[in-house]
Amino acid sequence: MARLRNLHKLLDPEIRAKNVRAMKLALRGLYWDLVRSEVGDPVFVVGCSRSGTTVTYETIAMSPQLLSFGHEIPEFWDSLWGPRRNGWESEAADADAARPEHRDAAQRYFFQRLGSGRVLDKTCINVMRIPYLHRLFPQARFVYIHRDGRDNVSSLMDGWLHDGHFALAKVLGPFPCAVNIDGGAFKEWAFLLPPGWRDYNDAPLEEVCAYQWLTANRLALEASRQIPAKQWIRLRYEDIFDRPVEMFREVFNRLELPFDEAVRRRCTTLAARPTSIVQGAPKKEKWKERHAAKIERILPRIRPLMVELGYDADR
Repeated sequence: MARLRNLHKLLDPEIRAKNVRAMKLALRGLYWDLVRSEVGDPVFVVGCSRSGTTVTYETIAMSPQLLSFGHEIPEFWDSLWGPRRNGWESEAADADAARPEHRDAAQRYFFQRLGSGRVLDKTCINVMRIPYLHRLFPQARFVYIHRDGRDNVSSLMDGWLHDGHFALAKVLGPFPCAVNIDGGAFKEWAFLLPPGWRDYNDAPLEEVCAYQWLTANRLALEASRQIPAKQWIRLRYEDIFDRPVEMFREVFNRLELPFDEAVRRRCTTLAARPTSIVQGAPKKEKWKERHAAKIERILPRIRPLMVELGYDADR
């Protein structure tokens, strides 16, 4: 029977395909170990989760001059430096956490899966790791997008409520302490784990999401002061509705990528494109339809940073 089971595994097309993929990765890894092929410093799309990072990433990824995964890779970045390596402090990383071997591991990982070329990555925890990434990749470009805090917090709340889709235990493993967010409705964190997360383990969901938005954007703004201006591109989510073609033409120009007709056509449809798996197509002021009373309650906390980012918190 054991031999028959082994024969079945050898003949099963899914298992065979998985084994072939694993062999290809191993061989490409060995090749990289021998030649140390440089793949160039990446382009990182960064921003708080639910701030428009996906639509930004997917639009930039239309360029044939960039290589991209088509999905986030938090497991990889956390394996280099994350909660299991820093005593569950957070998923943030400053420049001092960067090591030469981390750059080598990233170059190898990119080459194994994408080949040689300029990589575009969008992994939302990286909004808390910009100094770390800049130390690893001094020539990397950062495309930072921010969103009105009220809409962003409301969308984060929707994501938390979305059947555990964004829960972190599947990435990080079991949490080291009790989590009872929103009266025990949530036993683990979702989206990203910010510094100081333990202080919010018993907080209402809207306070947790407000803290995630505040931390992500504060860390991004602080990091931007360390990044050369030519390597830092700042975007507003709301421009997806107000000036999408102009916004992305500027992005492509700054990244020295051709802005062709196919990209332009896509940009004209972004406001109606259902990129969100949580609550449908993008929309400004969606918070007024979703969690309005709870957003009003946390507004005093997020108001100062909203103003700093250029938003009218009284509108």
